[in-house]
Amino acid sequence: MIEDVFPRPPEPPAPHDAELNSADLDSNVDERDLDLAKQLVRAYRRLTTEIGKRIVGQSEVLEQLLIAVLARGHCLLEGVPGLAKTLMVRSLADAVDLSFRRIQFTPDLMPADITGTDIIQEDSGTGARQLVFEKGPIFAQMILADEINRTPPKTQAALLEAMQEHSVTVGGRTYELDEPFFVLATQNPIEQEGTYPLPEAQRDRFLFHVRVDYPTRDQERQILEQTTGAVTEELQAVLTGQQIVACQRIVRRVPTPDHVYEFVLDLVRMSRPRESEAPPLVREFVEWGPGPRAAQCLISSGKVRALLRGRYHVTIDDIEALALPVLRHRIVPTFSAEAQGYTVDQIVGEILAAAPRGAANALV
Repeated sequence: MIEDVFPRPPEPPAPHDAELNSADLDSNVDERDLDLAKQLVRAYRRLTTEIGKRIVGQSEVLEQLLIAVLARGHCLLEGVPGLAKTLMVRSLADAVDLSFRRIQFTPDLMPADITGTDIIQEDSGTGARQLVFEKGPIFAQMILADEINRTPPKTQAALLEAMQEHSVTVGGRTYELDEPFFVLATQNPIEQEGTYPLPEAQRDRFLFHVRVDYPTRDQERQILEQTTGAVTEELQAVLTGQQIVACQRIVRRVPTPDHVYEFVLDLVRMSRPRESEAPPLVREFVEWGPGPRAAQCLISSGKVRALLRGRYHVTIDDIEALALPVLRHRIVPTFSAEAQGYTVDQIVGEILAAAPRGAANALV
Protein backbone atom coordinates (compact mmCIF):
# COMPACT_ATOMS: atom_id res chain seq x y z
CA MET A 1 0.00 0.00 0.00
CA ILE A 2 1.07 3.59 -0.60
CA GLU A 3 0.61 4.52 3.05
CA ASP A 4 3.08 1.76 4.04
CA VAL A 5 5.78 3.46 1.95
CA PHE A 6 5.05 7.07 2.93
CA PRO A 7 3.37 7.46 6.35
CA ARG A 8 1.87 10.91 6.88
CA PRO A 9 2.92 12.54 10.17
CA PRO A 10 1.94 16.16 10.92
CA GLU A 11 3.68 18.48 8.47
CA PRO A 12 5.90 21.41 9.48
CA PRO A 13 5.68 24.70 7.54
CA ALA A 14 6.79 24.17 3.94
CA PRO A 15 9.82 26.02 2.54
CA HIS A 16 7.83 26.67 -0.63
CA ASP A 17 4.32 26.07 -1.85
CA ALA A 18 5.02 23.55 -4.59
CA GLU A 19 2.18 21.07 -4.98
CA LEU A 20 1.33 18.72 -7.81
CA ASN A 21 -2.15 19.02 -9.25
CA SER A 22 -3.99 17.03 -11.87
CA ALA A 23 -4.48 20.03 -14.17
CA ASP A 24 -0.70 20.13 -14.74
CA LEU A 25 -0.56 16.54 -15.94
CA ASP A 26 -0.95 14.54 -19.10
CA SER A 27 -4.13 12.48 -19.16
CA ASN A 28 -2.05 9.27 -19.32
CA VAL A 29 -0.38 9.82 -15.93
CA ASP A 30 -1.10 7.00 -13.51
CA GLU A 31 -3.00 8.21 -10.42
CA ARG A 32 -0.86 6.08 -8.11
CA ASP A 33 2.30 7.73 -9.52
CA LEU A 34 0.71 11.13 -8.94
CA ASP A 35 -0.14 10.28 -5.32
CA LEU A 36 3.39 9.00 -4.68
CA ALA A 37 4.85 12.12 -6.27
CA LYS A 38 2.73 14.35 -4.02
CA GLN A 39 3.96 12.44 -0.99
CA LEU A 40 7.53 12.89 -2.17
CA VAL A 41 7.01 16.67 -2.22
CA ARG A 42 5.70 16.53 1.34
CA ALA A 43 8.62 14.34 2.45
CA TYR A 44 11.06 16.80 0.86
CA ARG A 45 9.50 19.66 2.82
CA ARG A 46 9.88 17.78 6.09
CA LEU A 47 13.46 16.85 5.21
CA THR A 48 14.54 20.42 4.46
CA THR A 49 12.88 21.60 7.67
CA GLU A 50 14.78 19.03 9.74
CA ILE A 51 18.14 19.83 8.16
CA GLY A 52 17.41 23.54 8.56
CA LYS A 53 17.54 23.06 12.34
CA ARG A 54 21.32 22.75 12.02
CA ILE A 55 22.26 24.34 8.70
CA VAL A 56 21.68 28.06 8.19
CA GLY A 57 21.24 29.19 4.59
CA GLN A 58 22.88 27.14 1.80
CA SER A 59 19.39 26.33 0.46
CA GLU A 60 20.62 25.80 -3.10
CA VAL A 61 23.43 23.50 -1.94
CA LEU A 62 21.03 21.49 0.21
CA GLU A 63 18.55 21.18 -2.65
CA GLN A 64 21.26 19.93 -5.00
CA LEU A 65 22.44 17.47 -2.36
CA LEU A 66 18.92 16.09 -1.98
CA ILE A 67 18.40 15.99 -5.75
CA ALA A 68 21.57 13.89 -6.07
CA VAL A 69 20.27 11.45 -3.46
CA LEU A 70 16.82 11.13 -5.08
CA ALA A 71 18.36 10.81 -8.56
CA ARG A 72 20.49 7.86 -7.38
CA GLY A 73 23.70 9.84 -7.80
CA HIS A 74 26.81 10.84 -5.87
CA CYS A 75 27.78 14.38 -4.95
CA LEU A 76 31.11 16.23 -4.57
CA LEU A 77 31.03 19.27 -2.27
CA GLU A 78 33.84 21.79 -2.67
CA GLY A 79 34.47 24.76 -0.42
CA VAL A 80 36.97 26.39 1.90
CA PRO A 81 37.23 25.06 5.48
CA GLY A 82 34.54 26.08 7.95
CA LEU A 83 31.53 26.21 5.60
CA ALA A 84 29.79 23.21 7.23
CA LYS A 85 30.29 20.77 4.33
CA THR A 86 30.82 17.84 6.67
CA LEU A 87 28.03 18.96 9.00
CA MET A 88 25.69 19.22 6.02
CA VAL A 89 26.28 15.59 5.08
CA ARG A 90 26.05 14.45 8.72
CA SER A 91 22.76 16.31 9.10
CA LEU A 92 21.37 14.65 5.98
CA ALA A 93 22.45 11.28 7.40
CA ASP A 94 20.59 12.04 10.65
CA ALA A 95 17.45 13.06 8.74
CA VAL A 96 17.26 9.76 6.82
CA ASP A 97 17.17 6.30 8.34
CA LEU A 98 20.22 4.84 6.57
CA SER A 99 23.44 3.25 7.76
CA PHE A 100 26.19 5.90 7.70
CA ARG A 101 29.99 5.78 7.76
CA ARG A 102 32.54 8.55 7.54
CA ILE A 103 35.90 7.86 5.87
CA GLN A 104 38.59 10.44 6.60
CA PHE A 105 40.87 10.38 3.56
CA THR A 106 44.59 10.67 4.37
CA PRO A 107 47.80 10.12 2.36
CA ASP A 108 48.41 6.74 4.05
CA LEU A 109 44.90 5.35 3.47
CA MET A 110 45.00 2.05 1.53
CA PRO A 111 42.30 0.56 -0.75
CA ALA A 112 41.68 -2.28 1.72
CA ASP A 113 40.94 0.33 4.39
CA ILE A 114 37.87 1.29 2.33
CA THR A 115 36.66 -1.94 0.74
CA GLY A 116 37.72 -4.44 3.41
CA THR A 117 39.98 -7.47 3.10
CA ASP A 118 40.21 -11.23 3.62
CA ILE A 119 41.57 -12.21 7.02
CA ILE A 120 42.53 -15.61 8.44
CA GLN A 121 40.21 -16.87 11.16
CA GLU A 122 40.59 -20.02 13.20
CA ASP A 123 37.57 -22.14 14.11
CA SER A 124 37.55 -22.44 17.91
CA GLY A 125 36.07 -25.96 17.73
CA THR A 126 38.08 -27.65 14.99
CA GLY A 127 41.17 -25.45 14.87
CA ALA A 128 40.78 -25.18 11.09
CA ARG A 129 41.77 -21.91 9.48
CA GLN A 130 39.96 -20.19 6.67
CA LEU A 131 39.82 -16.84 4.90
CA VAL A 132 36.91 -14.66 5.98
CA PHE A 133 36.02 -11.36 4.35
CA GLU A 134 36.05 -8.46 6.80
CA LYS A 135 33.84 -5.69 5.39
CA GLY A 136 35.25 -2.17 5.18
CA PRO A 137 33.42 1.12 5.79
CA ILE A 138 32.19 1.20 2.19
CA PHE A 139 29.50 -1.28 3.30
CA ALA A 140 27.11 1.41 4.44
CA GLN A 141 24.26 3.08 2.58
CA MET A 142 25.57 6.64 2.94
CA ILE A 143 29.31 7.29 2.79
CA LEU A 144 30.94 10.58 3.73
CA ALA A 145 34.29 10.67 1.91
CA ASP A 146 35.83 13.56 3.84
CA GLU A 147 38.63 15.46 2.07
CA ILE A 148 38.68 12.93 -0.73
CA ASN A 149 41.54 14.68 -2.54
CA ARG A 150 43.99 13.96 0.31
CA THR A 151 44.54 10.32 -0.61
CA PRO A 152 46.51 8.89 -3.59
CA PRO A 153 44.72 7.92 -6.83
CA LYS A 154 45.13 4.20 -6.09
CA THR A 155 42.97 4.53 -3.01
CA GLN A 156 40.56 6.95 -4.68
CA ALA A 157 40.11 4.34 -7.42
CA ALA A 158 38.88 1.86 -4.80
CA LEU A 159 35.64 3.85 -4.84
CA LEU A 160 35.10 3.59 -8.60
CA GLU A 161 33.43 0.19 -8.72
CA ALA A 162 31.32 0.96 -5.66
CA MET A 163 30.12 4.27 -7.12
CA GLN A 164 29.28 2.87 -10.54
CA GLU A 165 28.25 -0.74 -9.91
CA HIS A 166 27.17 -0.54 -6.25
CA SER A 167 29.42 -3.50 -5.52
CA VAL A 168 33.06 -4.19 -4.61
CA THR A 169 35.37 -6.97 -5.73
CA VAL A 170 37.96 -8.30 -3.28
CA GLY A 171 40.03 -11.45 -3.77
CA GLY A 172 38.14 -12.35 -6.94
CA ARG A 173 34.74 -12.22 -5.22
CA THR A 174 32.09 -9.56 -5.79
CA TYR A 175 30.05 -8.28 -2.85
CA GLU A 176 26.85 -6.30 -3.40
CA LEU A 177 26.24 -3.11 -1.42
CA ASP A 178 22.95 -2.37 0.30
CA GLU A 179 20.54 -0.07 -1.53
CA PRO A 180 20.21 2.85 -1.60
CA PHE A 181 23.93 3.69 -1.75
CA PHE A 182 25.47 7.17 -1.96
CA VAL A 183 28.95 8.65 -1.80
CA LEU A 184 28.94 12.28 -0.63
CA ALA A 185 32.49 13.62 -0.83
CA THR A 186 34.09 16.88 0.31
CA GLN A 187 37.26 18.62 -0.81
CA ASN A 188 39.15 21.83 -0.07
CA PRO A 189 39.98 23.93 -3.19
CA ILE A 190 42.61 26.24 -1.69
CA GLU A 191 45.11 23.98 0.06
CA GLN A 192 47.09 22.03 -2.54
CA GLU A 193 49.98 20.73 -0.44
CA GLY A 194 49.55 17.02 0.23
CA THR A 195 46.56 16.66 -2.09
CA TYR A 196 45.98 14.57 -5.22
CA PRO A 197 43.63 15.73 -8.01
CA LEU A 198 40.76 13.32 -8.55
CA PRO A 199 41.15 11.18 -11.70
CA GLU A 200 38.79 12.28 -14.48
CA ALA A 201 37.11 8.86 -14.52
CA GLN A 202 36.23 9.23 -10.86
CA ARG A 203 35.08 12.85 -11.18
CA ASP A 204 32.69 11.74 -13.92
CA ARG A 205 31.04 9.31 -11.48
CA PHE A 206 29.74 12.22 -9.43
CA LEU A 207 26.33 13.44 -10.52
CA PHE A 208 27.02 16.93 -9.14
CA HIS A 209 30.08 19.01 -8.32
CA VAL A 210 28.62 21.57 -5.91
CA ARG A 211 30.43 24.74 -4.84
CA VAL A 212 29.74 25.81 -1.25
CA ASP A 213 30.08 29.59 -0.83
CA TYR A 214 30.25 31.93 2.18
CA PRO A 215 27.00 32.79 4.02
CA THR A 216 25.49 36.26 3.97
CA ARG A 217 26.04 38.59 6.95
CA ASP A 218 22.59 37.86 8.41
CA GLN A 219 23.10 34.13 7.97
CA GLU A 220 26.51 34.32 9.61
CA ARG A 221 24.98 36.16 12.59
CA GLN A 222 22.38 33.41 12.89
CA ILE A 223 25.12 30.77 12.72
CA LEU A 224 26.93 32.46 15.61
CA GLU A 225 23.79 32.55 17.74
CA GLN A 226 22.83 28.99 16.88
CA THR A 227 26.20 27.29 17.34
CA THR A 228 27.60 29.03 20.42
CA GLY A 229 24.64 28.41 22.71
CA ALA A 230 23.94 25.48 25.02
CA VAL A 231 21.10 23.91 23.00
CA THR A 232 21.86 21.41 20.24
CA GLU A 233 19.03 20.46 17.90
CA GLU A 234 18.28 16.75 17.53
CA LEU A 235 17.04 15.75 14.09
CA GLN A 236 14.21 13.32 13.44
CA ALA A 237 14.56 10.74 10.66
CA VAL A 238 12.15 11.63 7.86
CA LEU A 239 12.86 9.05 5.15
CA THR A 240 13.82 5.38 5.28
CA GLY A 241 15.85 3.48 2.71
CA GLN A 242 12.66 1.86 1.40
CA GLN A 243 11.08 5.27 0.88
CA ILE A 244 14.16 6.64 -0.91
CA VAL A 245 14.15 3.65 -3.28
CA ALA A 246 10.45 4.30 -3.93
CA CYS A 247 11.27 7.96 -4.66
CA GLN A 248 13.93 6.91 -7.14
CA ARG A 249 11.41 4.77 -8.98
CA ILE A 250 8.92 7.64 -9.18
CA VAL A 251 11.62 9.90 -10.63
CA ARG A 252 12.37 7.43 -13.42
CA ARG A 253 8.75 7.67 -14.61
CA VAL A 254 8.60 11.45 -14.89
CA PRO A 255 8.11 12.26 -18.61
CA THR A 256 10.58 14.43 -20.53
CA PRO A 257 9.32 16.37 -23.58
CA ASP A 258 11.18 16.04 -26.88
CA HIS A 259 12.28 19.70 -26.90
CA VAL A 260 14.00 19.18 -23.52
CA TYR A 261 15.88 16.15 -24.85
CA GLU A 262 17.00 18.27 -27.81
CA PHE A 263 18.11 21.12 -25.53
CA VAL A 264 20.17 18.73 -23.38
CA LEU A 265 21.81 17.22 -26.47
CA ASP A 266 22.62 20.69 -27.83
CA LEU A 267 24.05 21.77 -24.48
CA VAL A 268 26.31 18.74 -24.08
CA ARG A 269 27.47 18.57 -27.69
CA MET A 270 28.22 22.31 -27.75
CA SER A 271 30.57 21.69 -24.80
CA ARG A 272 32.83 19.46 -26.91
CA PRO A 273 35.48 21.36 -28.89
CA ARG A 274 35.57 18.87 -31.77
CA GLU A 275 31.82 18.87 -32.47
CA SER A 276 30.46 20.95 -35.34
CA GLU A 277 27.98 22.59 -32.92
CA ALA A 278 30.74 23.91 -30.65
CA PRO A 279 30.93 27.74 -30.50
CA PRO A 280 34.31 29.49 -31.03
CA LEU A 281 34.82 30.01 -27.29
CA VAL A 282 34.60 26.25 -26.66
CA ARG A 283 37.00 25.45 -29.49
CA GLU A 284 39.54 27.85 -28.02
CA PHE A 285 39.16 27.27 -24.28
CA VAL A 286 38.01 23.63 -23.84
CA GLU A 287 40.43 20.70 -24.07
CA TRP A 288 37.89 17.94 -23.41
CA GLY A 289 34.12 18.09 -23.14
CA PRO A 290 31.54 15.98 -21.28
CA GLY A 291 30.48 12.51 -22.39
CA PRO A 292 26.98 11.01 -22.66
CA ARG A 293 26.83 10.52 -18.88
CA ALA A 294 26.49 14.30 -18.55
CA ALA A 295 23.30 14.25 -20.63
CA GLN A 296 21.94 11.36 -18.57
CA CYS A 297 22.67 13.28 -15.36
CA LEU A 298 20.96 16.43 -16.65
CA ILE A 299 17.78 14.51 -17.47
CA SER A 300 17.66 12.43 -14.27
CA SER A 301 18.38 15.38 -11.96
CA GLY A 302 16.00 17.58 -13.95
CA LYS A 303 13.23 15.07 -13.25
CA VAL A 304 13.83 15.31 -9.50
CA ARG A 305 13.86 19.11 -9.58
CA ALA A 306 10.61 19.13 -11.56
CA LEU A 307 8.89 16.99 -8.91
CA LEU A 308 10.21 19.11 -6.06
CA ARG A 309 8.86 22.18 -7.87
CA GLY A 310 5.41 20.60 -8.11
CA ARG A 311 5.58 19.55 -11.77
CA TYR A 312 5.27 16.08 -13.30
CA HIS A 313 7.30 16.98 -16.38
CA VAL A 314 10.78 18.40 -17.03
CA THR A 315 11.29 21.90 -18.44
CA ILE A 316 14.30 23.74 -19.84
CA ASP A 317 14.36 25.78 -16.62
CA ASP A 318 15.19 22.60 -14.70
CA ILE A 319 18.09 21.83 -17.04
CA GLU A 320 19.48 25.37 -16.92
CA ALA A 321 19.32 25.43 -13.11
CA LEU A 322 21.41 22.24 -12.85
CA ALA A 323 23.80 22.74 -15.77
CA LEU A 324 26.65 24.13 -13.63
CA PRO A 325 26.85 21.34 -11.01
CA VAL A 326 26.48 18.69 -13.73
CA LEU A 327 28.98 20.11 -16.25
CA ARG A 328 31.66 21.98 -14.26
CA HIS A 329 33.64 18.82 -13.38
CA ARG A 330 33.23 17.27 -16.81
CA ILE A 331 34.83 20.10 -18.82
CA VAL A 332 38.63 20.31 -18.97
CA PRO A 333 39.80 23.85 -19.84
CA THR A 334 42.86 24.52 -21.98
CA PHE A 335 46.01 26.15 -20.67
CA SER A 336 45.01 29.23 -22.64
CA ALA A 337 41.74 29.48 -20.70
CA GLU A 338 43.54 29.24 -17.38
CA ALA A 339 46.16 31.79 -18.47
CA GLN A 340 43.45 34.28 -19.47
CA GLY A 341 41.45 33.71 -16.29
CA TYR A 342 38.51 31.92 -17.94
CA THR A 343 36.85 29.60 -15.43
CA VAL A 344 34.80 26.53 -16.27
CA ASP A 345 31.74 28.19 -14.73
CA GLN A 346 32.14 31.11 -17.16
CA ILE A 347 32.46 28.70 -20.07
CA VAL A 348 29.29 26.85 -19.05
CA GLY A 349 27.50 30.19 -18.74
CA GLU A 350 28.53 31.14 -22.29
CA ILE A 351 27.36 27.76 -23.61
CA LEU A 352 23.99 28.18 -21.88
CA ALA A 353 23.60 31.63 -23.41
CA ALA A 354 24.41 30.30 -26.89
CA ALA A 355 22.34 27.10 -26.71
CA PRO A 356 19.46 27.20 -29.23
CA ARG A 357 15.97 27.11 -27.77
CA GLY A 358 13.83 27.88 -30.81
CA ALA A 359 10.17 27.06 -30.31
CA ALA A 360 11.02 25.49 -26.96
CA ASN A 361 10.59 28.84 -25.21
CA ALA A 362 6.89 28.73 -25.94
CA LEU A 363 6.66 25.27 -24.40
CA VAL A 364 8.55 25.86 -21.14
